[in-house]
Amino acid sequence: MNGGRFYVISAPSGTGKTTIVKRVLGEFPEMKFSVSYTTRPPRPGEKDGVEYHFVSRHVFQKMLRAGAFAEWTKLLGHYYGTSKTFLDECLAEDIDVILDIDTRGAEQIHKNYDEGVFIFILPPEIGDLKERLTRRGSESQEVIDLRIRNASKEIEKVENYDYVVINDQINGAVERIKAIMIAEKCKRERVLHHFRKTVKS
Repeated sequence: MNGGRFYVISAPSGTGKTTIVKRVLGEFPEMKFSVSYTTRPPRPGEKDGVEYHFVSRHVFQKMLRAGAFAEWTKLLGHYYGTSKTFLDECLAEDIDVILDIDTRGAEQIHKNYDEGVFIFILPPEIGDLKERLTRRGSESQEVIDLRIRNASKEIEKVENYDYVVINDQINGAVERIKAIMIAEKCKRERVLHHFRKTVKS
């Protein structure tokens, strides 16, 4: 049993997941964020290596053939993937990691790793998503409508998750996710794992 954990956080687009993840990372500086690879172009303000590793489709497919991804998916014509090497290195070093991935990616992590803690973020109402996506102003109405349809499918997967957090207010959602992580750190096998390592050293 490794001491590190993967906190897999999924949510429909427009739920506020990115903001919540950034806030949570600020509360746990020892935790790492898994920067996904993607073939989609950067949005205004996004930096390569921070929000995503932006790569060409050719490079992504080459990495895919080489088995470089712990999980990958295709969404709205673009590929997304999580580095297997990064996750394995974090596990070996007992480092906790946050993964911001969709439900299909979460299913792959669940299948391939025992160290996952799965958290799904819901909006107060499905109608809130369309309002938030429209306000974001970075996508066409056609893409927004497609994201809303995808959201309904993603919400159907919520039963596969360990925890569900409703983002009715950012501060409250952040506090609930922090509580989940603190509780996970106090689980018997994790405490004993770290205790035994201390004794051996």
